Amino acid sequence: MKHFYLFIFLMLSLVVTGQSKRNGHEYHVAVTGSDSGNGTTARPFKTIQEAANVAMPGDTITVHQGVYREQIVPPRGGNSENERIVYRVAHGERVEIKGSEIIKNWQKSENDTWRVEISNSFFGEFNPYKEFISGDWFWPDPKDRKYRRGEVYLNGHWLVESATKEDVMTPVNNGKCLWWAEVDTTTTIIWAQFPNHDPNNEVVEINVRQTVFYPDKPFINFIGLQGFIMQHAATNWAPPTAEQMGLVGTHWSKGWVIENNTIQYSKCVGITLGKYGDQFDNKDTESAEGYIGTINRALAFGWNKGTIGSHIIRNNTISHCEQAGIVGSMGCAFSIIENNTIHDIHVRRLFGGAEMAGIKFHGAVDVQIRNNYIYRTNMGVWLDWMAQGAQIAGNLMHDNSPDIFLEVNHGPTLVFNNILLSGKNLLMNSSGAAFTHNIFMGKVDVIDYDARLTPYHRPHSTFVEGLHDNPGGDIQFINNLFLEGSDVSQYSSALLPVVFEGNVYTRGTIKIAGNKEQKKFGEMNENAQEQMKQYKNNPSVERTATDDLDFDPLCNLVREREGIYLEMIINEKWFNQKRQLVTSDALAPSAVTQLPYCQAGGGAIQIDNDYFGKKRNLSNPFPGPIEIVNSGKYRWKVH
Repeated sequence: MKHFYLFIFLMLSLVVTGQSKRNGHEYHVAVTGSDSGNGTTARPFKTIQEAANVAMPGDTITVHQGVYREQIVPPRGGNSENERIVYRVAHGERVEIKGSEIIKNWQKSENDTWRVEISNSFFGEFNPYKEFISGDWFWPDPKDRKYRRGEVYLNGHWLVESATKEDVMTPVNNGKCLWWAEVDTTTTIIWAQFPNHDPNNEVVEINVRQTVFYPDKPFINFIGLQGFIMQHAATNWAPPTAEQMGLVGTHWSKGWVIENNTIQYSKCVGITLGKYGDQFDNKDTESAEGYIGTINRALAFGWNKGTIGSHIIRNNTISHCEQAGIVGSMGCAFSIIENNTIHDIHVRRLFGGAEMAGIKFHGAVDVQIRNNYIYRTNMGVWLDWMAQGAQIAGNLMHDNSPDIFLEVNHGPTLVFNNILLSGKNLLMNSSGAAFTHNIFMGKVDVIDYDARLTPYHRPHSTFVEGLHDNPGGDIQFINNLFLEGSDVSQYSSALLPVVFEGNVYTRGTIKIAGNKEQKKFGEMNENAQEQMKQYKNNPSVERTATDDLDFDPLCNLVREREGIYLEMIINEKWFNQKRQLVTSDALAPSAVTQLPYCQAGGGAIQIDNDYFGKKRNLSNPFPGPIEIVNSGKYRWKVH
């Protein structure tokens, strides 16, 4: 009987194996292929979309060398982490997917300006030169200016949309080339400046598609996207209260892995992990109360750990987006954002709003943002509402304003092992945050009170436990290095306790000796003064500080061909102070939620690894992100 059961088991295993092989089909796509082919290496498809149309859970789509000008709308996703539909670039090959088309037949107009006429039929159902950017928290400057969704590119880099037609007809000023468009019932006319170039002899492209890879419906789960160069999307503004379309987007789904891609030149957003669309999009939702309604509808539409989020975004380079590199309203929850390089986000300052950052998340429940390199962005990381259990760890940031903004969260939010080198490191309008083992070289700006009532949740869940106002404080700074340019004086006092412990202060730092700036306030409703009466101002507490205010560590970031290096001199004095290992037990729970600092998903934390993953001295860890055993001059490759 035992042999009989073994025989049955082996037969069933063969059946399952056969099914796995059938479900694990590989389809090939090549620019030389045909969509009447069958997707084999001998008869590859010509378009990625055709492969997407036939791929089933567990299948792989391998795309071969070339430029693909298409908008991919995956009709289905996988079934699980083990049965994804994976879109990948063939090994060692270069694949570009573009939302643009090449335009010829330019005619010289005047000065540096050329003109082209394009039939509206060329664009199909979507003409980005007819459509304008709009949405909640989008603030054009001046207020009545309209911005078209299209762009014009010369040899891969975008021109700047002109404010008026008259401006584009003048000679180029300060090297900034402009374009302008007009659309009537039959024709789109584009004027663009090409100084010292004949555009008919260059690569001139214009946007024709609003996305590059984006499902047209929610719950397209478990997709992998690997190794592509994706660019040129006419994306719209992506507010937290409406559908969030990106050049690449998950559209309210679960379990995507987006890795090893270059994602660039999106009118608004590079990657979206967020909100689905409904009849309430951008309608009376631009307020705290309006977003509470959005959250309640999202909960009813599946916002929970089993259904939404848990994406992995890693090893990508994301750049040249005018709103955000990665954005996500609630759909980002439980995700990991790691080892990405994000830069040149909202640097042209063409328009304004409240959603511009390298990474901008609402509802970042248990999100881990780790080991990223973020520079030249409006804000590096902006966690807005419900960053409960979020961790920001091991990131290198510079030339942002600020590096990190925490807005109306109640914690616990843990920020550790980061190298923060911008002129402003933190903008704080939240409670329940712990900053441990970081380098700070900039200012810490503090909002003392915000009257908005914002949610907090059950542990590791999207379930809303309640709403609470936002008093400043309940902040812990432990084992950090504050170097020249750092200024924490605005945390000299707060409405909730603030504790500094085991930190080092060098020359040019401003401690909590006394803040001379006026208190700042966030949104203040008619009940704000009454709400504030329950709090009293508390002086901050400084314990076991190392004051080395005459010493300059000469901290400097150096960019070389082979990488980015951090140079610094470590003073022997910094080893003299006894410091505690940062653990869940060592950190006070967040005041509003009464939850401990722990791992995403649960489990005690112990900050026993440094920026490089090296083990710390458990009995007396060195301050800052890098564990060191001797004084002297150091040079580390940090990216």
